[in-house]
Amino acid sequence: MDTITVLINDKSALYSAYMRFVINGGLFISTSDDYEMGENVSLSLTLMDESSSHEVRGKVIWKTPPHSGSNKPNGIGVQFVNPESLIVKNKIEAYLADYSKSDKSTYTL
Repeated sequence: MDTITVLINDKSALYSAYMRFVINGGLFISTSDDYEMGENVSLSLTLMDESSSHEVRGKVIWKTPPHSGSNKPNGIGVQFVNPESLIVKNKIEAYLADYSKSDKSTYTL
């Protein structure tokens, strides 16, 4: 299982990457690496100014390939799948509380 290191230190970037419409939450990860739908991955995720990273297991549920014509970055959407990821989902939603009514587009929608 691949481990992807992700550092998000800006609320706007977190908002753009967070996939709130996904059960258990998920993140869009900009990457040029090729992953298959359903592939299991591990994220070493550091949020904002936190001193330690969160280890989150996930499954690839979204792909934006290079040259998709969507003006979105290429990468993958990863759905959180392990029970510990609920802590991460809640932290992300707390960071984004002031973005809850935003109509700004994200990397996926």
